Amino acid sequence: MLILIIVVIMMILASILSKKTFMDREKNSPFECGFDPKSSTRLPFSIQFFLIAVIFLIFDVEITLLIPLILIIKYSNLMNYLIITFFFLFILLIGLYHEWNQGALNWAY
Repeated sequence: MLILIIVVIMMILASILSKKTFMDREKNSPFECGFDPKSSTRLPFSIQFFLIAVIFLIFDVEITLLIPLILIIKYSNLMNYLIITFFFLFILLIGLYHEWNQGALNWAY
């Protein structure tokens, strides 16, 4: 029992003595998507950050929809596969053109 108590005390002392961190404002505050949580809450939201997040989500969904098409190429009829793939890519390109035409991809706000 005495050995156990000594080992526990030594481990606690080693943990306290080996800390190489220092406390500052950035390390003590939570990370909130680039916002400073200790400043005013009425700051405007960054449109560039929002556009990057939306574009990432769009490409992420596109990739998850395109991977099954790649995996089933050897099990499907080639003509049906090409029609479905081109139709899907055509819909994506029309959506991209529509966003571009509406100014959703414009960085200068």
